[in-house]
Amino acid sequence: LLGQVLDHWFESEPLKATLATDAVIGAMASPHTPGSGYVLLHHVMGELEGRRGAWGYVAGGMGALSHAIAQAATARGAHIFAEKAVCHVLLGRAGEARGVVLQDGTEVRSKLVLSNASPQITFLELIPQEQLPKDFVQRIRQLDTRSPVTKINVAVDRLPSFLAAPNARDGQPLPHHQCSIHLNCEGTQLLHQAFTEAAHGHPSSRPMIELCIPSVLDPGLAPPGCHVVSLFTQYTPSVLAGGRCWDEQARNAYADTVFDCIEDYAPGFKASVIGRDILTPPDLERIFGLPGGNIFHGGMSLDRLYFARPVPSYSGYRSPIPGLYLCGSGAHPGGGVMGAAGHNAAQVAIKDFRHL
Repeated sequence: LLGQVLDHWFESEPLKATLATDAVIGAMASPHTPGSGYVLLHHVMGELEGRRGAWGYVAGGMGALSHAIAQAATARGAHIFAEKAVCHVLLGRAGEARGVVLQDGTEVRSKLVLSNASPQITFLELIPQEQLPKDFVQRIRQLDTRSPVTKINVAVDRLPSFLAAPNARDGQPLPHHQCSIHLNCEGTQLLHQAFTEAAHGHPSSRPMIELCIPSVLDPGLAPPGCHVVSLFTQYTPSVLAGGRCWDEQARNAYADTVFDCIEDYAPGFKASVIGRDILTPPDLERIFGLPGGNIFHGGMSLDRLYFARPVPSYSGYRSPIPGLYLCGSGAHPGGGVMGAAGHNAAQVAIKDFRHL
């Protein structure tokens, strides 16, 4: 249990609760849920520029990372076709992958196919079910894709000023503006209570909020004097109590709750808002192809990791379809902006390619 780990090392409840947020990020789980300690480990493993456990902002926004990968690929001869949806994987006579078919009917033939889509999209939508073992299909269908995440992007006309550390008179950013700011994290019990509400189909009345202001370090993201604020919030169920869907009224009601909470910590925040973009779990699924809105393509619980990710017997990036590989967050070692699954899958694919 995460609580036992944190109790062993720390005494301060606000510190323990703030660290606990990284144990439940993206997970429909409470700090009291068995196995939650691993998710915290997952978020602090590795290093950035020689600093263990460090995280950083991507200059130019997260899209700049995709652009950098694309540039590196094209420099080595890759061809990238954006906005070209894949309809299904093309199979040979022996059931092996032989390329993909686009929605416009175009066939792109290849000896290997690597899918960065979720296991659910890859195997339940892009492959004919009769080509896959029945028990494999059943396991993929049973993957835990519950997501508690609602992401809110905000444009503001001035820097938030927090009661705990008011802004300087010149309005210049302070050190805490450059960090991840955690709100409603005074105690782990608050996080558990927020989880419990969502487990019963109700958006948290006091949500867990992780607030970042990337424009402080990357001024090009906003006009002079203005900023962009990224809000990663939990907990919101994919389907609301009574089977209700996330309509515009429900979206705005939850966002208002989040903004009211921020206002308590930083008076004047609501008045500074110029615009906001609200992405509930169904929105994250529809726009980004995240199953259930899950940012990791599936739960990061202990029974879904290592040799069991995405399912037992297929944790080595290969799939029941020869020549088809899984290289996204649904593969080992899971989600996070680290590229480990893609790197590992590429090594396996290259090894196989040499024998074709």
